[in-house]
Amino acid sequence: MPRRGLTTAQLVSAAADIADTDGFGALSLAKVAARVGVRVPSLYKHVGGLDELRCRLGVLGATELADAIRDAAVGLAGRDALRACCRCYRDYARRNPGRYAATQYRFPATSPLGAEFATRSGELLDLLLAVLRGYALDGEDAIHAARLIRSGVHGFVVLEELGGFGLPTELDTSFDKAVDIIEAGLRSLSEKEN
Repeated sequence: MPRRGLTTAQLVSAAADIADTDGFGALSLAKVAARVGVRVPSLYKHVGGLDELRCRLGVLGATELADAIRDAAVGLAGRDALRACCRCYRDYARRNPGRYAATQYRFPATSPLGAEFATRSGELLDLLLAVLRGYALDGEDAIHAARLIRSGVHGFVVLEELGGFGLPTELDTSFDKAVDIIEAGLRSLSEKEN
């Protein structure tokens, strides 16, 4: 018997908690069912299966990340906006490792949630492009710069999560220096283009 009042949003919230605690790869319908107090077949009234649940978690993560970055960058420009966005990105991934991992999930081609995820991911890109306009970068140069920022921050986050930084040097300082190097590169590219 399904629990009265159980919603898809509650299942996604339970999945987010599990993914953040146990890891995105450890997410299962059995764990979600146990968390919300129902049997696995009852979940199918709300989600089509594990792939759909992972997709919904990806949409949640992308939405939360975009909202957090937007809030962090409001009223800032240039270096301050870039630093705020990068720090916020890292902080979100550290606080919500399972949700963040879900934002990297490759949606099945048949997923009806693909368009919603693309919209949320597009919001993240739009935020980065807005920051990059402060460096007079647009078009392909802005896309290349956005990829650099994302790959730099993502790489740092993944290495940090996996314990890949074994030296005792302060990680926050290393991260800030990485952002400073990215920012210097953006300024240099902007000067060459203008």
